Amino acid sequence: MKRKEFILKQGEKCNYIYFVVKGVLKLFHTDDNGNQHNLQFATEKLWLTDFGSLYNDTPSELYIQALEPTSILQIKKKDLFVLYDNSPLFDRNMRIVTENAFIEQQNRLLQTISSTAIERYQYFLNKYPDLSNRISNVQIASYLGVTPEFLSSIRKKTVNT
Repeated sequence: MKRKEFILKQGEKCNYIYFVVKGVLKLFHTDDNGNQHNLQFATEKLWLTDFGSLYNDTPSELYIQALEPTSILQIKKKDLFVLYDNSPLFDRNMRIVTENAFIEQQNRLLQTISSTAIERYQYFLNKYPDLSNRISNVQIASYLGVTPEFLSSIRKKTVNT
């Protein structure tokens, strides 16, 4: 995939689960004012999908886009269910992936509602230790729910402490 290429757009049904071989994907939502809200990043050896659209067979409210040249593997929904049925090891591993994704989303929600911007930035750095060198401040700021200018001031404060 090329940088900025989409594999899912809002309004489309998500029919795949994606595994990142190389590169970075972002999962995001665009609000009615055109503002992007980054929900999640996936780097090498991580899975990404719109679980709601995939499992409920509904149009997605999200986008998935490459932030750099990216190689992925994708499993079609119907093949995913065949693998679940025919491979207990695959079923178990994907259940763990899904459970970890759920735990991560809970942690992210807690961070969003109860942490300062500096704490959210530190959480981002712990979760994605090398990502700040690979993606723009605009992408990180969107993930944190702050402006790029405020992120710059946060970075200065964390460097000086």
